[in-house]
Amino acid sequence: MHHASDILLTIFIIFIAAQIGAEIAQRLKLPGVVGEIAAGCVVGPSILGWLQPAQIIPGSPLDVLAELGVVLLLFSVGLETRLDDLKKVGKSAVLVGVLGVLLPFGAGALWAHGEGFAWVKSLFVAAAFVATSAGITARVLQELGVLQRTESRVILGAAVIDDILAMLLLGVVSSLQGGGSLDVYSLLLTLGGAIGFVAVIGWGGTKVMRRQSGWLEAPISPHSALTLVLALCLGLAWLSTRFGLAAIIGAFLAGMIASETRQRDELEHKTLPLLAFLTPFFFVITGAKINLAELASGQALLMLLVVTLVAIASKLAGGFLGALSLGKRSATIVGFGMVPRGEVGVVIASLGLAAGVFSDRIYAIIVAMSLLTAMVTPPILAWLLRHAAPADASADSARESGQ
Repeated sequence: MHHASDILLTIFIIFIAAQIGAEIAQRLKLPGVVGEIAAGCVVGPSILGWLQPAQIIPGSPLDVLAELGVVLLLFSVGLETRLDDLKKVGKSAVLVGVLGVLLPFGAGALWAHGEGFAWVKSLFVAAAFVATSAGITARVLQELGVLQRTESRVILGAAVIDDILAMLLLGVVSSLQGGGSLDVYSLLLTLGGAIGFVAVIGWGGTKVMRRQSGWLEAPISPHSALTLVLALCLGLAWLSTRFGLAAIIGAFLAGMIASETRQRDELEHKTLPLLAFLTPFFFVITGAKINLAELASGQALLMLLVVTLVAIASKLAGGFLGALSLGKRSATIVGFGMVPRGEVGVVIASLGLAAGVFSDRIYAIIVAMSLLTAMVTPPILAWLLRHAAPADASADSARESGQ
């Protein structure tokens, strides 16, 4: 019972810290997500110590709660995204996804080798530069109410491609550690399975739901539509992990399928209270994972600055070049939308530490870089979107027809 009460107290602390952080950020004209991540740094092990490392390790109750939060967030984003909208920006999304992986990977490998890592280990370090955090960018786009813009659809489509390619790269560099041989057949099989999963679920699921959404109202419960699509969300989130993808990809696809139903508006309305409660846990716990003590030297801070600049510049360049057909302003928005690394970089850094590739300092720098990109870019993205021309349906359609 004492243990249960401790968990409840910790949940209370995280939730209150998130609300305070988001409120301060919004009063400073920053996205709320920035304040939530900063709140995590404050209540985490580095400053106040109200959250200890053992409480936020993978598989812990708080980590599971955070995972539920980001899964639900991407589900809600999927609810506001239709397959036909993504298909219109398919060419740009593919280019952004591919270039947004190749350029950061190359830049990260060159930086790591320049720091003295052997090429094999440099490739593992570079993998932490690759994957965009769809959860962080999606939260900013949702807060600003711009999910229907062409740039937003390109970012979301590219994030799915980004995750598939990042998974493949991680498989390659992991197999090379310790002199292991590269199993090309296994990697191609995994890649084919991941692409097939996204294609079959995304395309087939939406086709079925357009014709058969009436089954959501078959149970007599007034909440049947919500409970059934949430079950679909959790099921696809789990299934996506079986294909080597992040759980949030399955959740996003579930939301996209549910967006084809006639209950779409009702579902969006009913998920708002769940989002308000669960998503802050993900961002606070993401912020709590940084260890500031490892950065308490001029050399470490200089290295962090260089790594962060390389991470931002390479991802921005990939996104910008990939979306250049949309115009320079839109391409800049897409580029910054792809910059945040967030939890993905943290996960890869954790794998590198466990494999003995990273020292504690390099691990802390990679984690700090991931979180800095997550904190620095949302305000820039918000500013760009607020000062961009209002989304014009005819202009968007004209641009998309050229894809």
